[in-house]
Amino acid sequence: MGISKTHLSFLTSHPLLLLLLLLLPHLAISADLTTLIYKGCSGQPLPDSYKPTLASLFDSLLTQSSSAHFYKTTTGGGGGGAAVFGLFQCRGDLTTADCRTCVSRIQDTSDRLCGRVAAARIQLAGCYGLYAVGGPPAVSGTAMLFKTCSTNQAVGGGFEERRDTAFSMVQAGMGGGGGFYVTTYESVYAMGQCEGDLSVSDCGECVTEAVQRAEVECGSAVAGQVYLERCYFSYSYYPNGVPSGGGGGGSHGMCCLCFQWSGQQTGKTVAIVVGGAAGLGFLVICLLFIRSLWQKRDGKSK
Repeated sequence: MGISKTHLSFLTSHPLLLLLLLLLPHLAISADLTTLIYKGCSGQPLPDSYKPTLASLFDSLLTQSSSAHFYKTTTGGGGGGAAVFGLFQCRGDLTTADCRTCVSRIQDTSDRLCGRVAAARIQLAGCYGLYAVGGPPAVSGTAMLFKTCSTNQAVGGGFEERRDTAFSMVQAGMGGGGGFYVTTYESVYAMGQCEGDLSVSDCGECVTEAVQRAEVECGSAVAGQVYLERCYFSYSYYPNGVPSGGGGGGSHGMCCLCFQWSGQQTGKTVAIVVGGAAGLGFLVICLLFIRSLWQKRDGKSK
């Protein structure tokens, strides 16, 4: 069914309504990419002398996100001054535009959830970024940062065999280099990614560790995500087939080690806000359409 001339005329006579209709899909995609997964915040405040350096670092990261999916640098430090290390990485399947959109939200999210602290790590659905005064954090590459497993459990249907095969495919794919791999096997969608400068062998070991943790700790959960210091792994099971564009994410979060977490609740809040905006937009459309029909009816009765 196409749009009738009457409906088209109605939309063109209400440019704000037309603009809302055009923007809603983009807003939903952007909100999904920038949904918070978890945050890690240092307990130490950022010294005032470092604030200009940190601002410069975020500017540099945002600039680089226009042409790269991974970038790390140290800003400042000349002549014994303040030095701040930072990096960002986008999901391997994002466009450059989506990568920049995601990275552009990291600073605001960090400021809002952590305040100005000496170190912070923000993991969004489409990217992550971190900074630390003095240099990169001295943490094992396979240290657990965050995991989440769906509360829904798969029952029967050969789920475990499908899951294990998909998991093995990701491990094999990551061993081939590239640092990012996505696969679908009989209703199981799985994805792995390593930090951009990790060697092929270290990447393979990291993802293998993440896969094993997901298998043990999530068990028969239909979805799960495991984030280690330098890699992550996620999977989702769709009994009726993997939807277009893949899937991911769980629904039950757990804080790990020294990272303070509030991602799942924040993610739900974002989803509610975006869903509410979409619902409100649809309601406005319906009301305007009904009003238009009544006006036409009144006009004919006169």
